[in-house]
Amino acid sequence: MKDDTTITPLHQPGSIVDPLTEIAREGARQMLAAALRAEATSFVAQFADERLPDGRQRVVRHGTGPERLIQTGIGPIPVQRQKLRDRATEVPAESRIRFTSNILPRWARRSRSLDALLPVLYLRGVSTGDFQEALTALLGADAPNLSAGVISRLTAGWQEDYDRWQRRDLSARRYVHIWADGVYLQARMEPQAECMLVIIGATPEGRKELLGFQVGVRESAQSWRELLVDLKARGLAVPPELAVGDGALGFWKAMDEAFPGTRHQRCWFHKVSNILNHFPKSMQPAVTVDLREISHAETRAGARKAIETFEGKYAAKYDRGVTCLTKDSEALLAFYDFPAEHWDHLRTSNPIESVFATVRHRTVRTKGALSQKTAKLMVFTLIRAASKTWRKLNGTNQLPRLIEGVRFTDGVAQSDADQSRAA
Repeated sequence: MKDDTTITPLHQPGSIVDPLTEIAREGARQMLAAALRAEATSFVAQFADERLPDGRQRVVRHGTGPERLIQTGIGPIPVQRQKLRDRATEVPAESRIRFTSNILPRWARRSRSLDALLPVLYLRGVSTGDFQEALTALLGADAPNLSAGVISRLTAGWQEDYDRWQRRDLSARRYVHIWADGVYLQARMEPQAECMLVIIGATPEGRKELLGFQVGVRESAQSWRELLVDLKARGLAVPPELAVGDGALGFWKAMDEAFPGTRHQRCWFHKVSNILNHFPKSMQPAVTVDLREISHAETRAGARKAIETFEGKYAAKYDRGVTCLTKDSEALLAFYDFPAEHWDHLRTSNPIESVFATVRHRTVRTKGALSQKTAKLMVFTLIRAASKTWRKLNGTNQLPRLIEGVRFTDGVAQSDADQSRAA
């Protein structure tokens, strides 16, 4: 007797049925399968002229591997690996032609974006005990290999990435500007807060890259010196044109020793905060406006005049706040000697502050990171993931001129200013 029974799966409590996601997942499966086939076809075409003694083509398709699930941002997608075969049996094993997919590594079970997602989830405030619930909502209830235990298994991989990154060769690298900051994180059950020393560099193409990262003992000159000496030992020979940082004296002392020709630019974001600490809260909005008149003046002369005005308004009653500004005025105005297109980037070390905003949020939520080692590796992983979206410098066309030694006055190249006066 023929069984015509149709079994329809029922909606399970706690699961989410989203037809739009299912359509997207099916489309992604078809696109991935097509991309894998096209990659294999292209590889075979590269060796179309390779023939066996009997005239047959040497490299041919050899079916597909077993179906497996790859975890992606839209849930699990079934795929089959394309297999290719080198039919030349008389050549040594090391000379055999082997195919490795760049799209689908042989043992991959997750997209690379998910490996970046896990530390981001942790640092955003999701505890390891809540990982499964969070990932189920994001990726579907059938997402395997993404339990809370994945964090401990991934730690070894993060350590390898960190060690490899710390040993990279810098002899061919050049950084026009750098931003430096030390960020404190209190690790759980640790006697003192960790200080993450971070340096971001801008390449001649205008891209921002993570240049230096290590755990230090406070923001001492010795800790910064160790980081900068390590960068030089790995080949960073050309000093940056400008270094941007806060008032940590340890960094500037170590910087003068390692790269004495580099100009100093004090971070306005930190300086404004320090100055406001010397004023009553009721006055701080007005003081902030006055400080902005200085930092955003169109010329150095205009900024100096605004400083004099600030001093005249507040010196009699709030001399400590005025002194906090005037003692660093030269370092605060160094950006005027660089292209005007770069000013928004050079006035502050916020490229580092914005990255660590989520890190600080995480340590508040969990009363501290898990440990010093885990905090270091997760912060490093987060920064590397975030670096892919960092905004390029404005006015990248000015960077070659800066490297060539063209001098700038109030943001304008002197050669351009001379031509304007001559006209």
